Formats: sequence, C-alpha cells, structure tokens
Amino acid sequence: MGIRVFLIDDEELLTESMEIILTVKGQMEVVGIAKDGKEALQKLEQVTADIALVDLNMKGMGGIELIPKLKERYPNMKLLVLTTFYDNHYITEALAGGADGHLLKDSAGDTIIKAIHQLLAGQSVLAGKVLEALTRMMAGQGGNGTAETGAGGAGHMDNVTKQEKLTDAKLPKDLTSRELEICGLLTKGYSNTELAKELFLAEGTVKNYMMNIYDKFDIHDRTALVLFLKDIIA
Repeated sequence: MGIRVFLIDDEELLTESMEIILTVKGQMEVVGIAKDGKEALQKLEQVTADIALVDLNMKGMGGIELIPKLKERYPNMKLLVLTTFYDNHYITEALAGGADGHLLKDSAGDTIIKAIHQLLAGQSVLAGKVLEALTRMMAGQGGNGTAETGAGGAGHMDNVTKQEKLTDAKLPKDLTSRELEICGLLTKGYSNTELAKELFLAEGTVKNYMMNIYDKFDIHDRTALVLFLKDIIA
C-alpha cells in the first residue's frame, strides 16, 4: 500500500497540481481533498491518511485552528504545513498545535515528496526560510515574512549567518521541530511550567522533551544548555 495523503487547501489549482505530483511522481495515494478545516474534519472520518498537507490561511477554519484538532483526533497522522507564511507567529502557532513539519508552497515537488518520506520516518522538516525565521525568534529579533516578499539587505545576511551557526556544527541533526521550538523558548528564560503553558502541553511531556534535548546536545545542565544555545546565535 502506498503512502496515503490528505490535502487541505482552498487553492483548487494548487491541490490539483499537488495531486498529480504526489500520485504520478511520488507514487502516493491522495485519499481526499478539503478546502478548509471543517470540511477536512468531516472527510477524514471516512478515510485513513498517513499524512495531511495543511495550508494555514483558508476561508472558514484555517490551519492554525485545525492542526490541534487533527493531532488530537489522529495522533498517528503526520501534519506537514504547506503555506506561503514563515513569520514567527504562524510558525510557532503551527508547531505548538502539533505540526510535524513546515514547507513553503514554492518548494519543488521533489522537495515535498522527500519531506513526506522524512516525516513518516520520524525526522523533522523545516524549510530554509522557516528555520531562518525561527533563528530570528531565538535571537529575540521577531520578524515577519511570506514566500513572496522574503527578506533582504544586511538584516537578511545577518539572519543567514545565524542560521548557518545553528546548522553547521551546533544543532543535532535529529532535533525535531518541537524540540527546536523549545530551544528557542529556553533562550528567553522559559521555565518548564511556562513552556507547558505556552505550548499547551503537560509538564510531564515538557520534561520528556527536555530529557531528549539534553541527550541530543549531550549537555545535562539547564543553565549550561541555555548558555550554549545563546552562544550559537550570538
């Protein structure tokens, strides 16, 4: 049985082209298409999907509201955000809600197919511009963007430098998107209780994430970890 994909986007042209790419090139099965969150919840009661590709900005119920509902109802189904937005608010909201990965709509078909396989293999997937936005968040710079506008000038080069610092030698390759988000909040001084409240998680779950982060960085002291993370993006 091939990989079963559910598409959630109100751009009909995009879903049609995505269906062709995934079925013909990716040898996957598109089991359903919905134009908003409400329709997706209804249709998913009738089919089984391994992964859903979710847009964030849709008429009716958008992706930010939909993602936690999907994660609650279908905890084993992977959720890949596919959108034009990569600002901090959208990224953190989507990841906090349970999204497993985040790509931009201008990603190549091969990139999306590869990302689907990576997510189903338990790996994390973040587009370069998305990781760059998270780097800005970890540095406390904020920042907004879309795939169409992007960023430019000296500020853009500064962000790319910080992203390179994160990816070149410091970040463990198996760090998940949720763990990366927690790392960003740690640099802002969040306690476990504050992390749980911010991410809508139980404190026990946060502690489990922290243990995984400690192991992956091979640092087992919270203060040392925070200092290490701050040093990366300095």
